[in-house]
Amino acid sequence: MRFAAYAYRHRQHVAVVEEDGTLFPLPGVTSLIDLIRETGGLRGLLAAGAAAPDVPAGPHVSQVRLLAPVQPSSIRDFVTFEEHVEGVRRSVSGAAGVPDQWYDAPTFYFSNPHAVFGPYDDVPMPPGSSVLDYELEVAAVIGRDGHDLTPERARDHIVGYTVFNDWSARDLQSAEMKVGLGPCKGKDTATTLGPYLVTADELEPYRDPDGFLRLALTAEVNGRRVGSDLLSNMSWTFEEMTAYASRGTRIVAGDVLGSGTCGNGGCLAELWGRSGEQVPPPLRPGDTVTLTVEGIGSLTTRIVPGPAPVGLPRARSRSRERP
Repeated sequence: MRFAAYAYRHRQHVAVVEEDGTLFPLPGVTSLIDLIRETGGLRGLLAAGAAAPDVPAGPHVSQVRLLAPVQPSSIRDFVTFEEHVEGVRRSVSGAAGVPDQWYDAPTFYFSNPHAVFGPYDDVPMPPGSSVLDYELEVAAVIGRDGHDLTPERARDHIVGYTVFNDWSARDLQSAEMKVGLGPCKGKDTATTLGPYLVTADELEPYRDPDGFLRLALTAEVNGRRVGSDLLSNMSWTFEEMTAYASRGTRIVAGDVLGSGTCGNGGCLAELWGRSGEQVPPPLRPGDTVTLTVEGIGSLTTRIVPGPAPVGLPRARSRSRERP
């Protein structure tokens, strides 16, 4: 089952999306995350969606503004593709290979849940950046609270999946990471989600014998394909990532877990690392990026100018006098 959040006639709605793009709005529902919390996860969400065809059909998806399907409680973005790590390390530092520590656990950082854009929204250039990059990912959406989960138990906590673009200001990111903390403003301006939340049961036919979802991923810049990969090339399953996210803490309904960027052109920085030059060039205002995931859908984003950065002084070296 597919769910969409959308704006139509100055109101926000949540609907089940039929194969032909017809929307069946759920009466009185304006937040998919609220619905997931109220229904208790995948089983309850499917039951709520099953009742949708009993109400009058709404508009077609082409007649509405699709919003991000969920407004996340939090965003954890993982790095689970070995090929991506190899390429980006070479691009950023010239280092070869993958650090041994990467193999120990599915590392992640927390991104900004207050900067989420819909599947066709324009995205502004981050203030002060001239090296903008896309990152092609898939995100799992958590449907039930939990803590200290095993991967087997974690499967029941994933309600569905959506396409995830982790926009990255590579120049800001590179400078920040030299401090040994971050990324912060290199990742802070935008995350794009959509076009739909596809429930976990819909993607079960794509699961391979090792538990990975074999979905085709493609990236295009200005209509030219620059990347393609399989989601099943990630090195941890979403269930394993969810279990790790819950270790020693809680995950809650509405948390979003990004797969990390795929390989083979899942971002420009990986291509730069392999070729030794910035080809294709960094994204600029006017460029259009389309990311497509088999079984889920596509995001199409136009880059637009962003605001100028508000100036701040450099750090002042202060005295170290003590009271």
